[in-house]
Formats: sequence, C-alpha cells, structure tokens
Amino acid sequence: MDKDRRQADIGPAEGAELSRSPRGGLLDVLGVAAIVLDADGRIVFWNPQAEALTGYSAGEALGRYAAQLLVADEHVDLVLRLFAEVMGGEGSWAGTFPVRHKDGRTRLLEFRNMRLEDDLGDLYALGLATDQAVLRRVERDLALSVRLVDQSPIGLAVMDTELRYVMVNPALERINGLPADEHLGRRVGQVLPFLDADSIESAMRQVMVSGTPLLDQETVARDPVDPDSEHAWSVSFYRLEDPGGKVLGVATSVVDVTDRYRAGKDADRARHRLAVVADASVRIGTTLDLEQTARELADVAVPELADLAAVDILDSALAGHRTPVSASGPAVFKALAVAAAYPTDAAAAADPPGEVARYDADRLVTRCVNTSRLVMVPHVDEDDLSHIARDPRAAALLAQAGVHSYLAVPLIARGEVLGALDLVRARNPLAFTDDDATLAGELAARAAVCIDNARWYQQQRDTALTLQRSLLPQPPPHLFGLEVASRYQPASAAVEVGGDWYDILPLSGDRTALVVGDVMGSGINAATTMGRLRTATQTLAGLDLAPAEVLRNLDRITASLAPYIATCTYVLYDPHHAQCHISTAGHLPPVHMRPGHPPELLDLPTGAPLGVGGVPFRTTAVDLDPGDQILLYTDGLVETRDEDIDTRLNVLLALLDGPHRGLEYTCDHLLAALRHPGGHDDVALLIARVRR
Repeated sequence: MDKDRRQADIGPAEGAELSRSPRGGLLDVLGVAAIVLDADGRIVFWNPQAEALTGYSAGEALGRYAAQLLVADEHVDLVLRLFAEVMGGEGSWAGTFPVRHKDGRTRLLEFRNMRLEDDLGDLYALGLATDQAVLRRVERDLALSVRLVDQSPIGLAVMDTELRYVMVNPALERINGLPADEHLGRRVGQVLPFLDADSIESAMRQVMVSGTPLLDQETVARDPVDPDSEHAWSVSFYRLEDPGGKVLGVATSVVDVTDRYRAGKDADRARHRLAVVADASVRIGTTLDLEQTARELADVAVPELADLAAVDILDSALAGHRTPVSASGPAVFKALAVAAAYPTDAAAAADPPGEVARYDADRLVTRCVNTSRLVMVPHVDEDDLSHIARDPRAAALLAQAGVHSYLAVPLIARGEVLGALDLVRARNPLAFTDDDATLAGELAARAAVCIDNARWYQQQRDTALTLQRSLLPQPPPHLFGLEVASRYQPASAAVEVGGDWYDILPLSGDRTALVVGDVMGSGINAATTMGRLRTATQTLAGLDLAPAEVLRNLDRITASLAPYIATCTYVLYDPHHAQCHISTAGHLPPVHMRPGHPPELLDLPTGAPLGVGGVPFRTTAVDLDPGDQILLYTDGLVETRDEDIDTRLNVLLALLDGPHRGLEYTCDHLLAALRHPGGHDDVALLIARVRR
C-alpha cells in the first residue's frame, strides 16, 4: 500500500483537533489486545496489550499461525472453522475463548472477531481481546453505576469543567421540577435562578481545584412554585477524574431535606420558646407591685414577640369585681404598661399608663376579653386599624408607624379574665403566626398569675392600710405641758401592713398617756388585733391605773387573742410633778433627750411581750424638765436584716444629737435617714417635748 496514501486515509478531517489522551483511560483499564491475521491465519499485527495478555512479544508472534501459537490442540478445529466463517463473510464472531499463555497457563479472553478488507481487496481478520475477569468487573461496575444513578432517590448530576450540566438523573429532575433536556448544557443559575448560583459555582470550582469533596452543604431558598415556604437541600460536590487523573468535572448529589430543615426550625423555635418562657419566669413577678409586674411582662414581649406591647387591665378586675366569663358589650380598661422596641409613633397611639379608657364591643381587644380568646390579625388593613386603635387619630399613628400585624392575648388567672396583652409588629416584617400566638399565650398565662397576685396583694394592702389608718388617732386636742408629733409609715408589702400603732390620750389631772405598740404579725388580722388592743388601752388608761397595771391587764387580754403577742411602751406624763412613769413590755427603750446633753436610751426593765401571760411588769419614774423630749418608736424604724440592732440604735442616737429642732422635722428626718426604701415592717413614731 502506498505509504502517503495510507497516511492520508487516517489523517484528521479538516478543522478537527487532535489531542493526546493520557494513559489510564477505559481502554487502558481493559487492556484491549489488537491482533490482525492475514487470510492464511498468520499474525501480521501485534500490539503491546496482546503481549501483556499472552506473554508473547511481537517478535515471537508476528508471522506465526495464531492457532498454533495461542490455541490448545483440542480447540484448533473449532478455531479454524470460526476463522473460515469470519473470512467467508458470514459475519463477526464474539465470545469467550481459552487462550494459551506463554508460561503454559490458560487465560479466558473475551473476543470480538471481524473481517477487514483493505483498498487493494486483501482480506484480514481483526481480533480484539481483553481479560474476561476484567471485562466482567467493568461491566458490573458500569451496570451498578447506571442502576444507582437511575434509581437513586438522591438527585445526581455531572457538571463538566465549564460547570454545565452533562447528566442528571430522574431524582434530580423531580427535585428541580425540570426534565433532563432543560438541564443539559446549561449552568445552575440558568436552570434554578432562585438559588445563589455564584456561591454554588464557587464551591464547585474549589472542589475541582483541591479535589477535596464538600459534603452536606445546606442550601435554603424559596422556590417560586411555593414562595410562602422555605425549602432546603443538602448538596455535596465531588471532583470527577478519569483513571489517568484528568479532571472531567464535578459530580453533585442533592437531597431534599425540607422536612428535616422545618423540623429543625420547629425544634429551634420550641427550644427558644422554652428559653423565653424560662426567662419570663425569672423576670416577671419580681415584686408584688401591679404596675411593675405589668411593665415586666411588656418588657419581656418586646422585642422578642413584637415591636410594641401594651398591658391593659379591666377596671372591674382592679376593683375586685369578677368579670363574667361570657361578657359582651363594651369594656373599660386601665392601661398599666407600654413598651416599644424603638422610638415609634405607634407608642403614642397606645393608652398612656394610668389612663382609663372605654372600648366598644367592636374593638378587637374588647372581643379578646369578652370571649377569653386570643385575637390575631396576621395582615392588618385600614379597616382592622380602626378596630385596634382607640380613635381615628391613633389609627392614623399606627398606619404611619407601619403596623402590619396584630395579636391580642387575654390575661386569665384562676378562671378570671383580668385584661389583655396587646402586640403589634411594624419594623419586624414577619406576620404573627400560630407559634407566636402560642408563645404569647404562655407568657400571658404566667404573667396573669403574677398580675393576679399583685392585684390581690394591692387590694389586701390597701384594705389593711385603710383599716390601720382608721384605727390610728386623730391629732389630739391641746395637751397640758406637752408638744407632740407622730408618724405612721406602712410596710411596702401588703401582708406586712397592720401591726404597729401609737396613741396620745389626754387624761384627768392634765396628765397625758403616750403609747407605742407593735403586734407581732402582719396583714388585716394583725391590724384588727392592734385595734382591739388600742381600744383596751384607751379603756384601761381612763381608769387611772399605773403603767405597769395597764400592761398587766393588756397582757391578759392579748393572751386571749392567741396566737398573737405584742410589744408595748406605756408612758404616763404628769406635768404638775414634772415626771413621767414608764412601763415596757418587750419593747425597744425610749430615747430621752435633754438640752445640753447627748440623747440616751432609758435604762428600763424590758419586761416580757404582751400575751406571754403571768409575767410581772414594773414602772420606772423619769424626771422631765422643760425642753426635754422623749421619743417612742417601733422596731421597724431601726431594725434591718444586715445590721446589728445595737449599731442601729447608735445611729438613731447620733441622728438625734445636736441642736433640738422642731418635732415635725425630727420625725421626717428620722424616717428619711433610717427607713430603707421598700421596708418590710411598719413604723410608728411618737415624740413629745415638755413645754417651757
């Protein structure tokens, strides 16, 4: 054959590009041997793969009869017959055939035999062979790969080095909602424009360069088919290489993990809700002050749940009237607290704390308390604003602030509706959801109990304080030889009001009885006991009894009022003898102040508290000159939980030392200096000065 002509026949077509393939391709894995026989069956072509399979070099094989070299004697006839059929034009032959190796072993090779004809009309036989075991392994791997790709529930795709789809499996077609032909040749951003294609392709390039796979990269987006819900996919990237290490592109696996993502979000929300409720349990109800408790609820709700929160209590609940369960009609509220996440016009639309407002039945907050059910308007329109705000001006302020979602939750404690928690969103773009309503309901339920406790606490405190003040004396008429001033200051908590009292009793012979006492205990019962002891003291004082005798009788009366006991100091001043007689029953000693001398605690027999029973009391006489003062007080003035009583009594004496001032000033000065804010005990204070 003409050499130039043969070269022309195998040259590339015009414009084609030749490139050298790296070793390690599929043909190299298969190790395909190419053997060409002439019409007589002699070997005329022998490639290196043939040498690898049979052990014979080209020098040993070329020119020899293939049947003699490679076929066992018992198979020679069969081989010659098959060779004749192929050369006779009866078609190619394929199958597995045992071939004799140079070392004497027999290897099973997979053969493909066909007839060749050159341009001169000469006939040849081409045999292509590979090791059967290798071929079967490749076939199994390929079948497995195809089956896995086609039937896998995981979306699979292959991207070329330009990051264009070259293969997608049916699962990915379902995940993406597009057939394969709308993927092929296109890039991620062209197929799925709602994804962040830049970051995805950047990750693919990173994998192609490094060869390190990126696994389980979560991608979250809103699919245009379902724009109201977020969808999530777990995506992994792997570099693809041929057996020779040439980079072919990137394989991607995609798993729709929307259910898992949403379950995780739900779990996160549940954990967050529990954390908020736990935080609310700590922050709400720190005191028994009604307004403070309401402010704490509003502060917890903002900005956690809303941009603006308001706490409104039914006026009837504040008055102690139980609200009917199936109430209807208008409702009267007292605003207790308003909290905003940021300065906003919406805050001006809320009722100012302390203000009482009447809302008609068509108002959403009225519906909330009337039905004992939450009212949620996820998307507020102009008509809704008119049913949220108290008047058109407030509705305009809410609209101006951008309020777009509303939620009202009833405050229910012990089966009674106390009021409502109002929540609105403006800057927060998300509408209120059922999860938000659940969290708001949990906060409201916990806060309602605290508010109810504070409400009853306040009512009890007001009742006890009213009773206490009603039992305390009015300013006495002119006293012979004495100036007096007095103070009563209740405890900060309701149950601690009620035990302390003082009395100023004008008696016959120009005498005056000064009394300070403290019923141990607190609340309405203590105030009632105090009133009974005060009445008994007034009666006994009118009998002209000595102070010790008065206390002896009070002791007997107090014992009958078990379980209460009391302390008391009884002073009987006689201006005609410039002397007072004092008896105490377990009470702190009075302070005697004389011009030009430091104040001192009177050294008196302490005696036992009233109610112990059978304990004698003694009377001590103390001279009082003009200008002298005597101070009576209860332990709430000086006792604290963190200082010794002797230290506090020294502080009292130090405050009284120095130039004598007006009695009213002295009372106020002592209370301001010694009384701690939020004191836990009553204080009764009585000071008397002998007139000059």
